[in-house]
Amino acid sequence: MMKINLALQGGGAHGAFTWGVLDRLLQEDDIEIASISGTSAGALNGAALKAGIKQGGREGARANLQWFWEQVGAITDDRWQDWIAGQMPNAHLVAKAMEYSPAYQMFDMTTRMLSPYVYGAAMKNPLERIVRHLNFDDVCCPDGPQLNVCATNVRSGKIRVFHGADVTPEALMASACLPSLFQAVEFVDPKTGKQEAFWDGGYTGNPALFPFFERDLPDDILIININPLYREELPTESQAIQNRINEISFNSSLLRELRAINFVKRLIAEDHMPAGAMKNVLVHMISDDVLMTELNVATKTIPTPIILARLKEAGQQAAETFLANHKVDIGKRSSVDLKEMFS
Repeated sequence: MMKINLALQGGGAHGAFTWGVLDRLLQEDDIEIASISGTSAGALNGAALKAGIKQGGREGARANLQWFWEQVGAITDDRWQDWIAGQMPNAHLVAKAMEYSPAYQMFDMTTRMLSPYVYGAAMKNPLERIVRHLNFDDVCCPDGPQLNVCATNVRSGKIRVFHGADVTPEALMASACLPSLFQAVEFVDPKTGKQEAFWDGGYTGNPALFPFFERDLPDDILIININPLYREELPTESQAIQNRINEISFNSSLLRELRAINFVKRLIAEDHMPAGAMKNVLVHMISDDVLMTELNVATKTIPTPIILARLKEAGQQAAETFLANHKVDIGKRSSVDLKEMFS
């Protein structure tokens, strides 16, 4: 049995790509998920997966992920699949149409100019009703994969990683709280015993990798990346510039941790560190930067059935490619060349 840790990035509705990846990975009976670290949509995917595993094993996890994304807006009815499939090649055109629609332009302008505190309770995160239908006895259960949920403490600016019984509906909503859209999620943090305020975890850990460094966890970390690390085209329009700023910001914490892992691996390889002093982490990544660069901030913010279907299919295909090329590397070597990444 090959054991892996899953690092699930946040990225709004683009988290449907992660859904597709997880759906395919759960069909591999010889791969066991030992631990999950997730932020925003990644945390929600992780919670749905863990609760589903508790309820019905691998197939229970696949069913629970499908239920979650159906609530978000995905269409999974077979009667609609042919129609959706016919629209998939036009995902880029759909994304552009959404971005330039008057409704989205007004929404974007409003969120830039006005604080979410202007709206009071009227501007609630629509994910809350879905999150509260998750079975948190299963989400917090000590059995199955360890779940870590990342959020940002507004006052301290530090990352807060919730796990075990601390993964409440409020913690999940905190992990997915974009400050330009929603008021900070406030609750008594069991760690401090104080009323704390939290924003999206992407600012400080998208997602955090350090929870995987415990000695009882496997060496392999599989990162499911949904924010493009590289864009060839220089953004010149205001929305494209803002989107790239957000991508760079939300990737920065992940890149810092990967750089630290690369440094430790180099010390180990050059015998500058005693054997076993630090974990020799093996890094893998599943992504589809080609598709993600065709999409935009509008498709992140507003889930549409065509885009969700395209993302899920792309996630399944990317996972299939990874398994074909790198399943043999699990437990043996990294399939991501960190030295090349940071050269």
